[in-house]
Amino acid sequence: MEPQFFILFLLMFFTIYLVAYFVVFRSWSPKIRPEASSCLISIFHGTPAVVLATYALLSNKSRGFSSPNTPLENLVLDFSIAYFATDLLHYLVFFPGDVLFIAHHLATLFVFLTCRCLVSHGAYALLSLLILAEVTSACQNAWTLACARSHDSEFAGKVYHILSPPFYAFYSVVRGVLGPMFVYEMCVFYMSGAADPVIPKWVWISWLIVVASAISVSILWVSNLWIQLFRERRGLFYKKVT
Repeated sequence: MEPQFFILFLLMFFTIYLVAYFVVFRSWSPKIRPEASSCLISIFHGTPAVVLATYALLSNKSRGFSSPNTPLENLVLDFSIAYFATDLLHYLVFFPGDVLFIAHHLATLFVFLTCRCLVSHGAYALLSLLILAEVTSACQNAWTLACARSHDSEFAGKVYHILSPPFYAFYSVVRGVLGPMFVYEMCVFYMSGAADPVIPKWVWISWLIVVASAISVSILWVSNLWIQLFRERRGLFYKKVT
């Protein structure tokens, strides 16, 4: 890992979080300020990560599931490692009981760090998954912020209700269809043994377990949101007809 870039990214995300907490969202309720601040650093990570990862992968003509990491791919990994480390600190300080998100961040950091610092191969697979994971980030953060203020802001409530169906649909396609398809391709390649000379078996097995678990939880999460949405809309429909 290039410590200068990692430290720079870490300071950047930490500064954004502090500015969000003490300046941007200072008038918000103390109960939702931490979550809103987390959303802001996620916004500064999500879309830029998609753009950087896409450019890094397109710039690597020899990209493959076991190809060596390029300097640009490593830079994107440093960028994301810094973000997840900052957001992990956020959860440890404000939501230490949120075991699911803490475990998610620790597992993600494990995958990125082993790729970046231990084996120096396989960034193509992980950055492709990063693109799939973060392409919905901007929409998800806007939805989260609107949801957080929906009870005390009429405008936020309208945004939340309007944004929910397209966000759920977008998220469902990416996490429920494209993600599993890509993970299946990873499984086929790694189980063939083609990557074993450069990526130890225990490493790629752990990657697949982490990724498959994350996708499964994502599908369960969005499924529950769809159920909640249908119940809410059905309740509104019955109120109108009665």
